[in-house]
Amino acid sequence: MKRLVIFVALLMISGLLAACGSDDSASGADGDKHIEELKIEFVPSREPDEIVTATEPLKELLKEQLKEEGYEVDKVNINVGTNYEAVGEALVSGATDIGFIPGGTYVLYDDGADVILAATRSGLSNDSDDPKDWNDNKPTEPTDEQVSYYRALAIAGPSEKGQELSKKINSGEELSWEDLNSANWIVMSTSSSAGYIYPTLWLQNNYDGKDITSLDHVVTSDSYGSSFARLASEQVDILVTFADGRRDYEDDWTSTYNRDDSIWDETNVIGVTEPIYNDTITVAKDSPNMTDELKAALQNAFIEIADTEEGQKVIDIYSHEGYEKADSTDYDGERDAQEIIQNMN
Repeated sequence: MKRLVIFVALLMISGLLAACGSDDSASGADGDKHIEELKIEFVPSREPDEIVTATEPLKELLKEQLKEEGYEVDKVNINVGTNYEAVGEALVSGATDIGFIPGGTYVLYDDGADVILAATRSGLSNDSDDPKDWNDNKPTEPTDEQVSYYRALAIAGPSEKGQELSKKINSGEELSWEDLNSANWIVMSTSSSAGYIYPTLWLQNNYDGKDITSLDHVVTSDSYGSSFARLASEQVDILVTFADGRRDYEDDWTSTYNRDDSIWDETNVIGVTEPIYNDTITVAKDSPNMTDELKAALQNAFIEIADTEEGQKVIDIYSHEGYEKADSTDYDGERDAQEIIQNMN
């Protein structure tokens, strides 16, 4: 009987110890939301010192917002990569937790990185896939809506050929390859998303795999201003540009390029590319800090930060206006674009 009492007593003590252990475990689970250091790396699209200075307030802003999400972060460290590839490599290796990188950089390193947010910008009053809609609703104006992408346009000018192609589009006809190939085009360098890569994708998707290199009459411009000047002087019939390009050169069209009528009266859209998604906030898959819960917390935190005056000052260094939750499939067009670039090399 004495042995039985001792045995029961030992079981009770074990139970108490187990209960204490359970309490410690629960505390440890809460401890999972304690992060000693969170590392952020920016691509060097501006001078590194300028980026570091502008983003310094982000350290406390992020700590405060993550606290609202239930995370205690002791330190936020900010670094600027030596180049875009260095930031991609840091994400893949887990050497940094968060990267501010363009969509093109993200798709090159998506085997080791997850996109969580896309930067947003002011939308435009036109956003249709149909070029005629852009011509029926001129001029194109900015809106209060924030969007995570922009488009590129093929725009026909005031030349005889340009007007001929515009008339077909505005009457509801589709342009043939022969129509396009009979025109004089001006494009940007092969690394330009809106001025070359996405227009190439548009041609490939709509004209049996043909692209800019298939056109008989193409010249390359050193700037969009030069492209619009040559369109105005009727040296070329079609240019490719970002969707709000005409807004940027509206005044120059009459004052500098000496046209009598407005750019909206004399130009028409004849082609619209698929969306070109904006810069990303991307996280490292192999970061020891990264969990699905932290990803969701970071999404909420950066969206909230961008909605504050102080946060706006920080993200303005990259011309970001806000953030929107993003998915890997949003950047499928960028993957196609990267394939084009690789085939050029």
